[in-house]
Amino acid sequence: MREKPSIFIIAEAGVNHNGELATAKKLIDVAVKANVNAVKFQTLNAKNMVSKTLEKAKYQKETSGAEESQFDMLRRLELSKSDHEELIAYCKKKSIAFLSTAFDLESLDYLNSLNLQYIKVPSGEITNLPYLRKVGTFNRNVILSTGMASLGEIEKALEIMIDAGTTIEKITVLHANTEYPTPMQDVNLNAMVSIGKAFNVKVGYSDHTRGIEVPIAAVAMGASMIEKHFTLDNTMEGPDHKASLEPNELIAMTQSIRNIEQALGDGVKKCSQSEKKNKDIVRKCIVAKTEIKRGDLLNQNNLCVKRTGKGISAMRWDEFIGKKATQNYAADESLAT
Repeated sequence: MREKPSIFIIAEAGVNHNGELATAKKLIDVAVKANVNAVKFQTLNAKNMVSKTLEKAKYQKETSGAEESQFDMLRRLELSKSDHEELIAYCKKKSIAFLSTAFDLESLDYLNSLNLQYIKVPSGEITNLPYLRKVGTFNRNVILSTGMASLGEIEKALEIMIDAGTTIEKITVLHANTEYPTPMQDVNLNAMVSIGKAFNVKVGYSDHTRGIEVPIAAVAMGASMIEKHFTLDNTMEGPDHKASLEPNELIAMTQSIRNIEQALGDGVKKCSQSEKKNKDIVRKCIVAKTEIKRGDLLNQNNLCVKRTGKGISAMRWDEFIGKKATQNYAADESLAT
């Protein structure tokens, strides 16, 4: 049977570098140590992304101050093109994939020019027709996050990208919830399964809950891709640190996902390689319950089943009941054919 592709794990650094290149490199080092597939940042251009008077989201006010506007916050968290180039080179040196998310058309064109492994569509752009159309024209591998979206909105986004030139086979749809952190009662992992069934598309999960159990469960439910925010330290100032994993948690999550990935197997029910040695010891065979003489009629009074390590399977019991013994048997001796 063809081997199933590995679960693609994205360590979402996002803006947890706080605008500092050195911190961004430390985040890459953590992702490498965790042995994830890719580390992802955010390509922000505040002037193309938000109005200067827009307030922060509630969780952003709670984690990075309420007096600052979204515009000013995002300006602080921007990475320059030279920063991108340096981080890409650093990722190449460390043998990990570099990914980023664009939030405006200019940034989207820039990321496309870098020929990254995936184009990532964030949840907030799922209703941005010009953005989706441009993504579709690239005909690249696409990750579509679906926080806040209905099935109808996902369907429309897929139609736009496909009509623009991207095939459905190149798109992975991530179930997500855009609350930081996401309450457990709002996770709704079954929606990920619904997305896969509705659109016959590869699915995954972008997690914003605290802890690591939900992305692990998502893998058990069929996710082919996992995205999870991480940070160097939960206590750092910034909008996403408190809803992010710390380094040891990222390592634990990745190890657990790899274990679950192996445990899922190929779906064929059979005796596994490791349990073959136990098969003869554990399964029962037909044995003489009492001493049996050649010619005696075999019945439930002189036969029984026990673990013997070898012999005739107890599944053949009916073949012997009512037959004559062809040899002598001592009590507890295995029957012979």
